[in-house]
Parts: sequence; C-alpha cells; structure tokens
Amino acid sequence: MNAFQRNESKETLFTFISAGDDPPKGDFPVQKKSPKLCGSNYPISIAFIVVNEFCERFSYYGMRAVLTLYFLSFFHWDENLSTAVYHAFSALCYFTPVIGAIMADSWLGKYKTIIYLSIVYVIGHLIKSVGAIPSLGNQAVHVVLSMVGLFLIALGTGGIKPCVSAFGGDQFEEEHTSERSKFFSIFYLSINAGSLISTFVTPVLRGDVKCFGEDCYALAFGVPAALMVLALGE
Repeated sequence: MNAFQRNESKETLFTFISAGDDPPKGDFPVQKKSPKLCGSNYPISIAFIVVNEFCERFSYYGMRAVLTLYFLSFFHWDENLSTAVYHAFSALCYFTPVIGAIMADSWLGKYKTIIYLSIVYVIGHLIKSVGAIPSLGNQAVHVVLSMVGLFLIALGTGGIKPCVSAFGGDQFEEEHTSERSKFFSIFYLSINAGSLISTFVTPVLRGDVKCFGEDCYALAFGVPAALMVLALGE
C-alpha cells in the first residue's frame, strides 16, 4: 500500500456532515439553560453567590476585628501571646485554601466543597460564640472552645476561598463574557462591603452592649455566626 492509499484509508474513518444535514441527536445533547435574573443574561444563582460572599466576609472580618481584644481582656493574656495566637490564626486562614483547592479539584468538586466547608465554618463560629460566655466553665474551657472554634473557622474560610469565585464564573454561558466580567466586579465589591461594615459594627456590639456584666463578646461573635448561618442558607 502506497502513501496515498494509506491516507485515503485513514480518511474513511471520519464521517462528514454537510451544512444541510441534521447532526445525530445522540452526539449533541441539548443542555438546559439556567433561569435568568430579571430577564437579563445573569443566572439567578449569581444573586445568592454575591449575598453569600457578603455574609461570609462580614462574619470573618467581624470576628477578627475584636479577636485580639478578646484575648487581652477576656483571657487576660499578655500582648505577646495574644499577638502570636492572632497571627497564627491568620496564617492558618491563608494556608487552608490549599486544602480547599485539593478537595475541589481531586475529590468533591467546587459546589460540595463550598457546602461541606461552610458547615464546618458555621460550627466553628458557634463554638467560638459559646466559648465567649463567661458563665460557661472556667478559663480552660473558654480557651479550648475558642481554639477549636478558630481552627474550624480557619479551615472553613480558607477552604471555600478558591472555590466561590470560580463557581460563580462557571454559572455563565460562554457567550456572556461581559456579564461574567461585571459579575466579578460586583463579587469583589460585596467582599469589600462586608469587610468594611463588619469592622465598624462588631466593635460597637462588643463595647456598647453589656451582657453578663461585662463587654459582650458572645454577641460580638454571635452576630458573625448568624451571618454565616444566613450565608450557608443562601
């Protein structure tokens, strides 16, 4: 067999469809398009993702805004220990995105990773809030509950970080590139808005509201916990 015959035999492996022919139905499944927001090209799920991110950032930065004061005045730690634990927690929050990315890419996928780690996140906030109730046990109990809560919060906030924005971008169809670009602008606006508002609101809740005869850290941590529960519900 010469070279031309070999090429010709290879070409018979391909089936050519003319412009007027209908493609085989089995090879080209019709995909259902997701519901749109107010008749636009934005999927309705985008609204929930933006609200979710606002609540998540509010809960994280709101809790962190009073964390060092919590160590100093509630645990009566010195400044060196308080600063060390605070920065160890922050460092862990920036390490756990690696864990979240591995879970999403190799195991659960983005959606399930967000859901499962958000549940971990909520549990961490609730444990942290309970640990700030003065009448609950001695200082050792408060420290253990707070450290467990902070570890779960770090795992949750870092774990979902590499997934949420990518999951939002996946909601758009390929031809809606301008809408996808605007979504990311709104998405990062919600991040900054949640962070900014929480840093003003949470210290006010701690200092201006009294509970158990002293500064109300339980409320200051409880409101971010409630916002995270709302984010999970979204």
